Amino acid sequence: MSDHSNEKKSRKLGGIGACSLPAGLYLVATPIGNLRDMTLRAIDTLRDADIIACEDTRVSGKLLKAYDISTKMMPYHDHSDEGVRKKILAMIAEGKSVALISDAGSPLISDPGYKLVRDARDLGLYVTTIPGACAVVSAVQLSSLPHEAFTFIGFLPSKEKAREEMLQKWSSAQGLIVAYETAPRLIAALKAVEKVMGARRVTVTREITKMYEEARTESVANLIAHYEREGAPKGEIVLVIGAPLAKAYTDSDIDDLLREAMSESSTKEAAASVARITGKAKKDLYNRALEIK
Repeated sequence: MSDHSNEKKSRKLGGIGACSLPAGLYLVATPIGNLRDMTLRAIDTLRDADIIACEDTRVSGKLLKAYDISTKMMPYHDHSDEGVRKKILAMIAEGKSVALISDAGSPLISDPGYKLVRDARDLGLYVTTIPGACAVVSAVQLSSLPHEAFTFIGFLPSKEKAREEMLQKWSSAQGLIVAYETAPRLIAALKAVEKVMGARRVTVTREITKMYEEARTESVANLIAHYEREGAPKGEIVLVIGAPLAKAYTDSDIDDLLREAMSESSTKEAAASVARITGKAKKDLYNRALEIK
């Protein structure tokens, strides 16, 4: 990055209010649901920028209208060609300030933009970030799963084979694995997690910061059974996949657990209890419990 220390001094340090932005590229986070999750600095930046580069001007237009921001917009997304990128870089080189936003959340997190940042830095242009909402971090917070680290792998592929290959690639990762998924593919994704990664605890988070926000944490087997029974939920979904279960249960271990559970509860309740402990499918455990009984 080039030295813009003198230019940056012209802005109120940490202050609020209109003032000119130094020429550069500003990566601005926008709300992932609740419109009030805009930071004051993000509002200032979008108002003061010469132009806002966004994925969809119709989507971003609603946000700008809510905050009475009249800055001109231009589209920049996955399908933008090199010519569009060069045009933005030329504007910055000529002294313009460009704010880059995505439809929701933090730019460059499963959104276009890394090539623009890379080329801007290669040219010595000023690049900075205005941090804010991010679905990945929010989902990890809501998961209640223990973690010292997590790996974000973006959207899971829509095709079964590609999805399983991706999960296999990351199955040995330490800590949590976080992925984006769509509601219609949720059950297929959970079945792929069970097939490739085995018994794990998983959190399905959806509609983060919105009215119907939900975080459901259970064994992957129980989640599959739940959504097959209730149907896939609506809304935008983030999967948080827990680390491998510490204990590998043998058939003998399973039988002992079932006998102990059945001594205190019904067969159905015993199967559900052992499923929560082991991560095994509740249906299989119920059938085994009937055999033991």
